[in-house]
Amino acid sequence: MADPTAPRDDLDLPVPLGPLPPRRVVSLVPSLTEAVAATAPGLLVGATDWCSHPADLAVARIGGTKNPDLPGILALAPDLVIANDEENRRPDLDALRAAGVPVWVTDIRTLDGAFRSLDRLLTVACRLPRPAWLDRAEAAWHDVRPTAATGDVRPAADGPRAIVPIWRRPWMVLGRDTFAGDLLHRLGLRLVHADHPERYPAVPLPELLAVRPELAVLPDEPYRFTAGDGPEAFPGIPVALVSGRHLTWYGPSLVTAPSVLRQAVDHPFVPGGGTTS
Repeated sequence: MADPTAPRDDLDLPVPLGPLPPRRVVSLVPSLTEAVAATAPGLLVGATDWCSHPADLAVARIGGTKNPDLPGILALAPDLVIANDEENRRPDLDALRAAGVPVWVTDIRTLDGAFRSLDRLLTVACRLPRPAWLDRAEAAWHDVRPTAATGDVRPAADGPRAIVPIWRRPWMVLGRDTFAGDLLHRLGLRLVHADHPERYPAVPLPELLAVRPELAVLPDEPYRFTAGDGPEAFPGIPVALVSGRHLTWYGPSLVTAPSVLRQAVDHPFVPGGGTTS
């Protein structure tokens, strides 16, 4: 029977952490890897192949977010595995729990939710002091308001109607209830598919063009859109190439995300032409 006094993760599942703070943590999410590494260097013993920050992270690599090496994780003898409900597969997490490993799962859909979840992950699950970078991130976003490229305040209702592809072959876009969508909304964009029944709907390119978007936002992850791969599909439509880490990661990147994303969305370019501002 679960310990009724055990702390609960974002899914309200009890996590049997034990009497001592974790000392061997495995992260299955790149943004959470960066968050822990920036707060307590040396606490991590394992991370996914996709965990690219910090650049000098020297830990065992345990596969991908969707196909982790479970025997490899167990061989590291972690006293805590941190995961995300969207990024990781529940059967993998259940297998780790069945093997006796405490698993803390985050569930992040909004910026405010990210701040709450990160605080609990670090202070409750990892039993660390609240890091200064988290305070800086909250401060960076506190006064973010939609602005035009000229710096004049504009109501969000007047912002550009935007589509946000995250994959091609097939084309997929941000839909409802997403962390990245919340960030872009705070910057003044009106996501065309924000009310779609699915969070990441597949929408054929002709349908994307048919809605006559005023801006196409193309991040470099999960699909790596570049100046030569993506913009050509949206002739005549302003395109903003944005940092996927700043758009989709919840962690230390949130400190600079407002300025990085603002620069990108306020200065789009038209494929085959120049910038629009």
